[in-house]
Amino acid sequence: MRTDQSIIVRRSDYRPPAFLVDHVALEFDLDPDRTTVRSRLSLRRNPAADAETAEAGLLLNGEDLRLVDIRLDGMPLAADRWRITPAGLAVDDVPDTCELFTESEISPAANTRLEGLYVSNSNFFTQCEAQGFRRITWYPDRPDVMARFTVTLNGPRDTCPTLLSNGNLVAEGDCEGRPGWHWVRWEDPFPKPSYLFALVAGRFECAERRIRTRSGREVTLQIHVEPGNLDRCGHAMDSLVHAIRWDEQRFGLELDLDRFMIVAVGDFNMGAMENKGLNIFNTRYVFANPQIATDADFAHVEAVVGHEYFHNWTGNRVTCRDWFQLTLKEGLTVFRDQEFSADRLASQAGSPQAAASARAVKRIEDVRVLRTAQFAEDAGPMAHPIRPDSYHEINNFYTLTVYEKGAEVIRMLHTLVGEAGFRKGMDLYFERHDGQAVTCDDFVAAIADANGRDLSHFRLWYSQSGTPRLRVQTSHDAPNRRFVVTVRQSIPAQADGQPGQPMHVPLAVGLLGADGSPLPLPAPTEIPDDGERPTTRVLELTEAEHRFTFEGIDDSPVLSVGRGFSAPVIIEATYFGEELARIARHDPDHFNRWDALQRLGMRAILAVLDGHQGDERVGLLVEAFASLLDDAALDPAFKQLVLTLPAEGFVIEQLELVDPVAVRAALRTVRVAIATALQPAWQRTAASSGEPWTPDPAAAGRRALANLALAYWADAGDPAALEAARERFEQADNMTDRSAALAILVNSASPHREAALAAFESRFGDDPLVMDKWFTLQATMHRQPDEPPVLERVLDLMTHPAFSIRNPNKVRALVGAFCNGNPAEFHAADGSGYAYWAEMVASIDALNPQLAARLARAMDRWRKFEPARQAAMIDAVRRLSALPDLSPDVAEILGRTLGDAEFAYRPSEIS
Repeated sequence: MRTDQSIIVRRSDYRPPAFLVDHVALEFDLDPDRTTVRSRLSLRRNPAADAETAEAGLLLNGEDLRLVDIRLDGMPLAADRWRITPAGLAVDDVPDTCELFTESEISPAANTRLEGLYVSNSNFFTQCEAQGFRRITWYPDRPDVMARFTVTLNGPRDTCPTLLSNGNLVAEGDCEGRPGWHWVRWEDPFPKPSYLFALVAGRFECAERRIRTRSGREVTLQIHVEPGNLDRCGHAMDSLVHAIRWDEQRFGLELDLDRFMIVAVGDFNMGAMENKGLNIFNTRYVFANPQIATDADFAHVEAVVGHEYFHNWTGNRVTCRDWFQLTLKEGLTVFRDQEFSADRLASQAGSPQAAASARAVKRIEDVRVLRTAQFAEDAGPMAHPIRPDSYHEINNFYTLTVYEKGAEVIRMLHTLVGEAGFRKGMDLYFERHDGQAVTCDDFVAAIADANGRDLSHFRLWYSQSGTPRLRVQTSHDAPNRRFVVTVRQSIPAQADGQPGQPMHVPLAVGLLGADGSPLPLPAPTEIPDDGERPTTRVLELTEAEHRFTFEGIDDSPVLSVGRGFSAPVIIEATYFGEELARIARHDPDHFNRWDALQRLGMRAILAVLDGHQGDERVGLLVEAFASLLDDAALDPAFKQLVLTLPAEGFVIEQLELVDPVAVRAALRTVRVAIATALQPAWQRTAASSGEPWTPDPAAAGRRALANLALAYWADAGDPAALEAARERFEQADNMTDRSAALAILVNSASPHREAALAAFESRFGDDPLVMDKWFTLQATMHRQPDEPPVLERVLDLMTHPAFSIRNPNKVRALVGAFCNGNPAEFHAADGSGYAYWAEMVASIDALNPQLAARLARAMDRWRKFEPARQAAMIDAVRRLSALPDLSPDVAEILGRTLGDAEFAYRPSEIS
């Protein structure tokens, strides 16, 4: 059962469970309206449970279940020995070892939450992380209860010819006494928590490949898709094979099952789910061919397939003790998928220099997301450590902080101990904890013990929230040939009001000479001399202030600080414009070259916001762009990144009080200045595209640069550019070029805009994923001065046959894209965007609270905006909060957004 009262769960309240489950035997009679679930739990009392927990007895979580039968050791259980409470099914007087049988009924077709067992397009799917299994059967639904599962699925052959679950297929046959029905039995040899359970049933086509693992075992790889989609999953299969090989080579980890399956579904709250041996994916991260997917889509498919496969060890074989440890599996696995993608790009490069550039491109893409979105989260009402201390709805903590910042914490550990040391730590982690549910502290201890490092101070990254700020100052003493770097660290106040403590921060630095060449860097006098003179050094910060003195530095150099984004911090350093230009042109660290251009871009944008449109800061940015655009030695993919201005969201986060309309206008002014000054170069670069589509990263880089150039050319106001965009849209042999050209037309005054949108709809109207792109392009469009608000178009699109408020992909593509991706329109001065947001959150909450809570976070940063908008945003949040029957998911987000002290919670122990 579910209570409407919001419950606070605290990490400090963790207690081991009263009972453990050694084996689970589940049997399903699959029916969309009334599925029967029979469960046999082999239970034993947990010797690690404390007296209070043991005395409380057996509690099995359950929500929206109709209990039909309950038996203990084969005998019906008397009514006075069990009861259904808001927390679940409580059973009294349970012996130390026993078998508990329950039979329940559920309605998958009525499950619009898409948690537990649900129906999509007449097929059955499950989503059990974090707490969906309790919507399937009565169970101690917590990650530290790990059991072996045997699952029998019964279903009609005509509607459910495919019956899948975790592990290995062990038996199948016809159902006796049920004509037309068949059964299949699956057995998972590895103990797992209930959140990794999966069931899929229905009509599917299957792509299959057999490979041999490093040890010589033959394994079967399968991707199951709904009929008609087999030609879209070849890239996903290739990505799976690459991921398996990479994990064998990089970490010595091998696929441990005879069969590994992926299933694609269009109705899914998340991107994908790593259920043991039976991954369930959003179709967005499986389907890819050049006609329907962009180069970015191809990269995302590879990354997500890798991510979910890597969970087989970092998440499944070793899992979380409790949900506070979520970053243990997610932060580590994001780091692993980032490294996989970077290594894949580097492996396809033609030279060591190209490989370094390819890895840098991936790094910049990851950091761009972190600095734009996660830093904002760290500064807002949802700020929390990567290992939270409390939550109300765990689904609200599948956040960028837990995932992306968590990955940066793992990367810092990798930096501190090195590649070989990190591998030693990973090996020790699996040696100690394979088959266990453990904590973040266990992982850090393995890294520390394997390398003889004291990482006790580093653990603050797991317990403190907020983004550290490093204030960097430099001075050069020419007569004494001495260069001094002073770093002051500040941490935001924590949730309890206490000041933050200085973190253990690895800070990578280098020096550039007057001609831009990298200088050999001796050890600073404050640490022992290692006798080496590298061009990059990692300085370890542990105190509020550090001073590093470098001897033998003749001329005044430029400090290149935070190379490779060595830590998730904000670096405040004073640079002259010429110094940034020198870094942008010459720094051997690709990340800092990009960052220097971002800093120059921000200076130009701020100059326009301050009313200095002809400011020299804009001119300096144009000069830097010109030199890089003409640099034939630069990789096109990297060039495209450094020539892209800061995103609107990033600019907004750099300002104290924001007028989003003014921000958009300032960005537009700077773009037009760059476009106009360099128009011949943009036109020439845009025309360089036209080669037939190939999937290699080099070709993708050339497409990215050509499409960026075409956009700048159009911004210069040349009608020929819009004609070139129309031709590219009509003649493109791939979705990357076609959608980029359409975006240019949509965000312009082109007379071909509506015709192009109609042509796209006509061609792809029956393809749900491609239509998501069509919705998003319009939801995020920059309208022309004489056009109606974009919200009017969004409202009209909500009546389109391809849109469904029940489908998470559609909601994210249209509603979410407008509220989160079009700040100038969403924050309209009349408050219409806020009223629309409130209506959508309320409507979606009645169907899918998890999806509604994600949308509710569009108001997180209300304090960033100028007073009139603040007042309108707060009013919208308060009006929504006052509605009856809001889910706890949405209520928590709204309460945090307002910082409302009257937002009431009821304390409870973890159950």
